[in-house]
This record gives sequence, C-alpha cells and structure tokens, in this order.
Amino acid sequence: MLYYYQQAGYAGSWTFRFLPLPQPLILTSISRFIGEIMTKTDVKVKFTYQDYLHMPEDRRYELVEGEFFMMPSPNEYHQRISRELEYALMAFVKKRKSGFVYYAPFDVVLSDEDVVQPDIIYVSKERRNIITHNNIQGAPDLVVEILSPKISYRDREIKRKLYYKYGVKEYWIVDPVKQTIEVLSRDVASYKTTGMYTVDTPLSSPLLSDLSIDLKSVFYEA
Repeated sequence: MLYYYQQAGYAGSWTFRFLPLPQPLILTSISRFIGEIMTKTDVKVKFTYQDYLHMPEDRRYELVEGEFFMMPSPNEYHQRISRELEYALMAFVKKRKSGFVYYAPFDVVLSDEDVVQPDIIYVSKERRNIITHNNIQGAPDLVVEILSPKISYRDREIKRKLYYKYGVKEYWIVDPVKQTIEVLSRDVASYKTTGMYTVDTPLSSPLLSDLSIDLKSVFYEA
C-alpha cells in the first residue's frame, strides 16, 4: 500500500504523519512527491527509518542524512561480480568460522536517519550482536560497494564519509569498468587506501589476514 504525508501546523510549527494513500491519489513518482513536500513547506524535512519502512516495496531506497535516494536496478555484470566476490568471501569466512557474510538487499541501520543496503557485508562473530532478524543495527566490519555509472559519486564520496563516520573498519570499492578493487582502511581522520588490486594482483585485506582473492575469477567474462 502507498502512503502520503499529511502536514498540520499551528503558530509556525509543522508536524508530519503517514496516512494511507487513497486510490485516486496514487502517485506516479515517489521521488517527485517527496520533492513537492520539500518545496511546499519552509521546513527541511528529515525522514527516518520508520518512514523508510513505509516506502513501496517494488523499489530500492537508501536513507542518507534523512534524505531518500532511489537505487537503480543492477545490471548483469554487476550481479556476476557480486556473486563471485560474495562466494570467495563466504568460503574464506566459513572455513575460519570468523563471522557472517550478507548481500543486498539487507538493511544496515547506521542511525535513525541513515539506512543503507551495501552490495556485500561482513560482520565478525565478535560483533554478531548487531545482527537482527530484520537488519543490521550498527556498522559492519567490512562493506563492499560495486560502482554503477549513475551513482558512482555516491559510493566514492557520500557513502565513504558515511561509513567512516559510523565506524566501518574496511571499505572495498569495486570498479567493474576498470576491473579494480580499492581497499580502504580506517585511519586517524579518514580512510586510507591500503591496496588497489587488478586482475594481475590477488586481493588481500588488512582486516582479514591470509585472505587472497584471484580477481580474474571475479571479473571474468564468458
């Protein structure tokens, strides 16, 4: 069911609440509707995880600093890379019984106004308490994002800052076009690049000692 915001105000104070959207008023664009809310009021609306849970289920969204971003559907090559990386990471983790690996879509709730769906997630067994039935409540140990042309800036800049802010220890940025994986580790004030890996150099990780992934198998093309 779709929902809409009803606004009510008095003495310059505004409140918002979700109400069921009547059938004749079904919106053709959730993004356009949210934009209308922002322009029709003088108040900067900050959405929360509860708002996120009421978004239509036939679209993927992320919530960053209280603002909704629609996620484009990944292409076939993106999915193939994700599968191969997840398989390699899962095999390594299961053999050592060191933690848990998940793949999108699975919500990572960093705060009430920051909810993301990384392509691949690793949580160590020491921090398994952040894993719940519906989502992950807090920063995973490792996050992997596979770049898509339309949202590469978001992964490289916005989410890089977001993951650092909330304590993600290691961040991998996968570039399908260049066939590279950049491994970033937390430093004093920001992430630092600890490795830039290609099909000629097996990937290793400061966080996961002894990990070695042959990127030829990750970026293979039939």
